[in-house]
Amino acid sequence: VGGAIPGQFIPAVEKGIRQAMAEGYVAGFPIQDVRVIVYDGKHHPVDSKEVAFVAAGRKAFLDAVAKAGPIVLEPIVRLTVTAPQNHMGDISGDLAARRGRISSSDTLSNGWVRIQALVPLSEIQDYESTLKSLTEGQGSFTLDFDHYEPVPAAIQKQLAERGKRQD
Repeated sequence: VGGAIPGQFIPAVEKGIRQAMAEGYVAGFPIQDVRVIVYDGKHHPVDSKEVAFVAAGRKAFLDAVAKAGPIVLEPIVRLTVTAPQNHMGDISGDLAARRGRISSSDTLSNGWVRIQALVPLSEIQDYESTLKSLTEGQGSFTLDFDHYEPVPAAIQKQLAERGKRQD
């Protein structure tokens, strides 16, 4: 925007920003849904090289991200469980242990119950076998993506630590 960077180097700046976004900042997760505006920059008519603008774009972006205080978002799914009513306590306890939040439960006419909960997708990877065990093979479930939300601070810290060990 400021015009101090020649147009031929703008793609290099963008390349550096895109590289930084792909590599992520917290635990290596890609950065998404950001808008970047380049306000100013400098160049040298003889010594400026494309690689320097890639590096500058990357560094400027990572500096801005650090100041913004990034967070990790996780997918939350709407889980609907149908099972015999006598297993409701076990199912509710299991969902709570998985950071699930029950939003409704309905008793059905056949002595069964339908439970709806919002649960982090990462917490229900093995849910089919768990539900079979909790309900003696009688329960069933469906899940649908609902939204994203920030991971709890303790989990973000664990993810960041794990990301540092992999670097």
